[in-house]
Amino acid sequence: MNHAQGALVRLSIVLLTTAGGSGHHQGRRGGHGEPTFQEVVPEVKQLVEQNVKDPEKATQVQAMVQDIAKEVRKSNQEVRGFHEQLASLNADYNAKPDQFLKILDGLNNTRMESAMKILTMRFKIKEMLTAEEWKNLNDAMIKVRQEHEKKPPEGAMPHGVSPSSGY
Repeated sequence: MNHAQGALVRLSIVLLTTAGGSGHHQGRRGGHGEPTFQEVVPEVKQLVEQNVKDPEKATQVQAMVQDIAKEVRKSNQEVRGFHEQLASLNADYNAKPDQFLKILDGLNNTRMESAMKILTMRFKIKEMLTAEEWKNLNDAMIKVRQEHEKKPPEGAMPHGVSPSSGY
């Protein structure tokens, strides 16, 4: 998966379906209007507030959403570190395959540990919600995700217009 994929997709998939893949960053994905973590966490929290009837339970779920976002950020930083190690090793003409495999093993283990933490939080959230709240929240997140996917990325120019054309 591309490292620049957006947070909304990851949070909604992770939160409401599975632990998802890794490699999502806080930036926008080229060609898609996906939001950053700073944009998505408040949006997800608002969806929780709108779809979870009990305010105390909604507050607990919102805190767990924040925890998921923190884990995603931490995982992204760790993955970047592994990629930097791979880039450095790649520059070494004499690097051996086992050196690459050691880094890749660490990368994969880190991704799996993070996915398990996120999946555990997902199930804790599910246990807190009724089936109706879960469905309503899932439906709302799908709708918001689809709306974000339709938006052009920031700074995108309409078809046929270039920044230098003056139009």
